[in-house]
Amino acid sequence: MTKEEIISKVNEFLVEEFEVDITKIEPSANLRETLDLDSLDYIDLVVVIESNFGFKVVGEDFINIHTFNDFYEYCFAKVSQKELA
Repeated sequence: MTKEEIISKVNEFLVEEFEVDITKIEPSANLRETLDLDSLDYIDLVVVIESNFGFKVVGEDFINIHTFNDFYEYCFAKVSQKELA
């Protein structure tokens, strides 16, 4: 998958799952604040990521994810690793 395909897919499931306005999703925006995530929402996010991309997510992975761009980069790296395996 290309980075653009991943960004499109991520934005699509974030809008659907978290009912956020697509115009609020910007690469530099804070992921947690924009999506208004609490601890249960992170679990939902993990499930959605795993079902859409087929890789395993651990909680520690989110330590360095602050912006949407961080999240896109994380998903792209994981998908790329999976495709190489």
